[in-house]
Amino acid sequence: MAFFTSAISILKTLVVAIGAGLAVWGVINLLEGYGNDNPGANAHVR
Repeated sequence: MAFFTSAISILKTLVVAIGAGLAVWGVINLLEGYGNDNPGANAHVR
């Protein structure tokens, strides 16, 4: 039973780590959408 307890604990840690990574990635993507720091990125807009 101890094996299952430790496996569940590891899975919880992995899920939290993946969720945190996705959250950080999403925030970075949102921040990249704002501002005019790279006018070349909007070259396709006329």
